[in-house]
Amino acid sequence: MATARRRDRRATADSDAGRRSGKPAQTYPTRAMAFSICRLPFIFFFSFSLVVVPLALYFTLYHPRSSSSVLSVYERGLVKPNVAFHEILDEHSRVSENRTRRHFESPVLAYVTPWNSRGYEMAKLFSSKLTHVSPVWYDLKSKGKDLVLEGSHNADAGWVSDLHKNGHSLVLPRVVLEAFPAEFFTKKKQWRKAIDIIVKECEEMGYDGIVLESWSRWAAYGVLNDSDLRLMALKFIKHLGEALHSVTSTTNASHHLELIYVIPAPHSQNLGEYDFGPQDLQELRNAVDGFSLMTYDFSSPQNPGPNAPLKWIQSSLQLLLGDAKDGAHMIFLGINFYGNDFILSEGLGGGAITGGDYISLLEKHKPLIRWEEKSEEHFFIYTSNNHRHAVFYPSLMSISSRLNEARAWGAALSIWEIGQGLDYFFDLL
Repeated sequence: MATARRRDRRATADSDAGRRSGKPAQTYPTRAMAFSICRLPFIFFFSFSLVVVPLALYFTLYHPRSSSSVLSVYERGLVKPNVAFHEILDEHSRVSENRTRRHFESPVLAYVTPWNSRGYEMAKLFSSKLTHVSPVWYDLKSKGKDLVLEGSHNADAGWVSDLHKNGHSLVLPRVVLEAFPAEFFTKKKQWRKAIDIIVKECEEMGYDGIVLESWSRWAAYGVLNDSDLRLMALKFIKHLGEALHSVTSTTNASHHLELIYVIPAPHSQNLGEYDFGPQDLQELRNAVDGFSLMTYDFSSPQNPGPNAPLKWIQSSLQLLLGDAKDGAHMIFLGINFYGNDFILSEGLGGGAITGGDYISLLEKHKPLIRWEEKSEEHFFIYTSNNHRHAVFYPSLMSISSRLNEARAWGAALSIWEIGQGLDYFFDLL
């Protein structure tokens, strides 16, 4: 990403300024001559004002400083299906100077990861647009018969304090529950231990709650098809939510600690036995403050394609909420700020790319960027080392269409993750 350089403004003295014109011809001038000489400074000043003042006014009104002339991406006409690579290269680092204006009024949860440290600075810079920030720091693991919270070395207390000073964003670090589920569910002593560990960490570090991720791991262990174990899993989440809600936030005495729960999006038109469904949502809705819906990673190197087709997002919401859209305000609809570079020829391959990777590809290949109507995503094709690649990376238009979808449902927003995006994406929020 290009870094803006500070330009030094240096005033250059006019070597002719204040220079006198020479001695008068007479030592004792007449009154008329003296009067004319006295008028000269006034005439010069008046003439100077007639020229300079209008010019100064013109440049002030019509040529403001570059820092204040940057409009939002909407005002610059950049949110559109037909976009050229050079437009992205020219505009992606230019962000509206009005960073406090919100275009998306519902809550916005932004994830930040240690492996993309740029996200830490983006969270502070655009804190007025982010209601919740979730640094990906913790794992709660089984260690013998005990539980251990790992990841404290990632925690940055100074950064958390800076976000709280900005006064806009709640800080809810993500905790992945990796304890062995079969043993964990059957021993309530482990429940209490896990809850105590989480609440204590929130109190000591001044967090506003946590984002809990566990459903995908429970599905991988094959326990969610067992009705009893599934019920125990839901009960644990409810107990954790109740415990957090009973604790007052150290940064805001009028709020309790919050719990946002991560849920995967179904990959088919019908819910599978491992999918988080509407009954699970209804069971937990009074115990949690929101659900972070992972509506991304639709495609993979084994099945190249768009990152999150809009119709898939719509069907995921439909399966969870139904036509009544009951509980939509609790859904933090997932938006990806990363993309994928898939290898299309001679086998399978490729993987995720960040904004910096994307910009490098545009600079190198100068591709034709296409708008795919069905998925409502931009992509391009390029060839490297005789291999054809397809690159799907979010654009202003693709993100905007998903924000409109969230608005239509009355849903909130979650972003994975802001360190991987382009600067001007934040103008949309």
